[in-house]
Amino acid sequence: MAISSSLPVVVHPPVRSISLPTREHPSSIQVEALLNHLKSCQFSLVSTPVRFAAETIQTGLVGLADLYTCLEEFITQQALLPNGHGNVVLVEEALDGSITLLDTCNIAREILLTMNEHVQRLQSALRRKGRDSSIETSIHAYISYRKNAKKEIIKCLAALKRMDRSNINSSSPLLDLDHQPSMVAKILRETSTITISIFRALLEFLSVPATKTKAGGWSMISKLMPIRSSSSSEKEKKIGNLVGGLDFALYSLVGNLQSTDTRAEVEMAQRMLETFSLTSEGIVGGLDCMFRCLVQHRVSLLNILTQ
Repeated sequence: MAISSSLPVVVHPPVRSISLPTREHPSSIQVEALLNHLKSCQFSLVSTPVRFAAETIQTGLVGLADLYTCLEEFITQQALLPNGHGNVVLVEEALDGSITLLDTCNIAREILLTMNEHVQRLQSALRRKGRDSSIETSIHAYISYRKNAKKEIIKCLAALKRMDRSNINSSSPLLDLDHQPSMVAKILRETSTITISIFRALLEFLSVPATKTKAGGWSMISKLMPIRSSSSSEKEKKIGNLVGGLDFALYSLVGNLQSTDTRAEVEMAQRMLETFSLTSEGIVGGLDCMFRCLVQHRVSLLNILTQ
C-alpha cells in the first residue's frame, strides 16, 4: 500500500510559506521556519519512493519535536492569555486534539516495540539455525500480531481523520491575522494538521498488509513465492515499504523451508530483520520525544486555561 495515496493534502496550491507578522515575538520566526520545513517533509512523503518513507517519517518526528518545543515558548510568553471567550475556545480545541495525538503516539510506539520483540526472536532463531518448525512458528506469531495491530491502527486513523475534519470545519472566529490570538490559532491548527499528517503516514507505513492467501495457513506460500525462480537480490528489488518487504522476506523463507538450500532466503530475511530493527529503533526514539513534547504541550494549555 503506497503511503502517498492516502495522505491528506494539507497545503493549498500554489505552495506558500507561513508568514507571520513582523511585530510578533522573535520565536515566531523559528516557528515559521519549522512549519515550512515540516511542510517540505509532507511533500517528501508524497513524492519520495515508499522504500524511503521510514527515513522521512523519522525526520518528520524530529522536526515535530523541535516545533512543539519552540511552540511552548511562543504560546506561553506571547499570545494565549485567557482574556476572552475566543481564547478559551482556542485552548479547549487544542486540548481536545492533544488527547487524540497522545493516544496515537503511544499506540504507534507500543506497536513498534512489540513488532521489534518478534523481530528479535526471529533473529535469534535464525542465528541458532533452529528447526524449520520453530522458524515457521516465530514467523506465524509475527504476522498474527501484525494483523491484530492493524485493528488498533484503523481506530487511530479514524480518530485522526475526525480530528482533521474538525480542524477544517472549526467555527472558531480566530483567523484574522491582524490580531495576535488569531495568529496563534492559525499556528496551532497548522501544527495540528502537520502532526496528523505525519502520524497518519507512520500508521499507514505500519499497516501494510501481509501477503494474503485464499486457502489460509502456510500451504499456499510455496505457490506464491517460487522456490528458485529468482535470487535474493532480485527479490529485494521488488520490495517497497520496509514493513511489507519484511513480510515478503519472511513468507519467502517459510515457503522454501523444505528446500535443500535456503541460504538466499535466510540472508534476505536476516537483512530485512536487521534493517527493520535499526529503523524501528530510530522511529521509537522519535515517538518517545514526541510523547514528552505532547504531554508538556497539554500541561501548558491546561495552565493557560486555569490562569
